[in-house]
Amino acid sequence: MVWSDVTRALFPGRFQPIHWGHVSVIKWALEKVDELIIGIGTAQESHTITNPFTAGERVLMIKLALKEVGIDLDRVYIVPIPDILMNSVWPYYVQMYVPKFRYGVARNPLVVRLFKEAGYEVLIPPPYDRVKYSSTRIRRLMIEGSNEWRELVPKSVARFIDEIKGVERLREVVGVD
Repeated sequence: MVWSDVTRALFPGRFQPIHWGHVSVIKWALEKVDELIIGIGTAQESHTITNPFTAGERVLMIKLALKEVGIDLDRVYIVPIPDILMNSVWPYYVQMYVPKFRYGVARNPLVVRLFKEAGYEVLIPPPYDRVKYSSTRIRRLMIEGSNEWRELVPKSVARFIDEIKGVERLREVVGVD
């Protein structure tokens, strides 16, 4: 295969944590392209309510989730990307961190617009029950002490979060006993 013939897409997100909705989007995108770049946004931040996990922890969670569902990791790049607080420049900034790509994968209206303005084609995945599968909801369930969050993420991700004491970290950051 000639590298210039490879179709590649970028799927950006924070993945705090990765959940079944993300996994569904990744599977969907891999049906459309040869390779997928998973861009881990806000890579510089951790140990906060909105970003409790480090970029390295998120890389591992994504890898565990994809292995659990049998996705060929040779078709996936997982790349941490620190924030830049200038939206119009964001697509060009991201290019410094990732392999060349043709498509953006997004549903977020701002991200879709930024990809289009930068000349990328956009693949808009189905919503995959966004009310149920939301990292914000998962973190809230963790803070509340509900184990319901475990059903919303792959089993390997739940085990990893347990290993790193992720729920305890999040509850301490929020100030919940």
